[in-house]
Amino acid sequence: MVKYSKAFSSFSVDDSGKAKDFYSNKLGLKVTEVPEMKGLLNLHIEGNENVMVYAKPNHQPATFTVLNFIVPDVEKTVDELTAKGIKFEIFDDENLKTDKKGIMRGMGPAIAWLKDPAGNFISIMQE
Repeated sequence: MVKYSKAFSSFSVDDSGKAKDFYSNKLGLKVTEVPEMKGLLNLHIEGNENVMVYAKPNHQPATFTVLNFIVPDVEKTVDELTAKGIKFEIFDDENLKTDKKGIMRGMGPAIAWLKDPAGNFISIMQE
């Protein structure tokens, strides 16, 4: 059996500069660049391993959620991020419906989705 000591997540973006600005200035995360690897960023999320974000010239946005943030109050967080100019996704599908703020309720924890500048889906989920 293989033994793993740690694991971490990563995903690609098309522009590491835009990603750094978004994740640090809009979402409020500590973001560091890896100097010896141009275009590589680390997102520092308290209590978790770092998430690696890397620039990829032929990046295609993920069609699934690449990063999930657990928050104590989804509605308050959505309001705060909306005030910073973040647009939440509105879904009106048989299996996926959100309210006018972009929050899905009543099918598990409240959850809202947004996209980063590279088009990757991120969720804000009720604790």
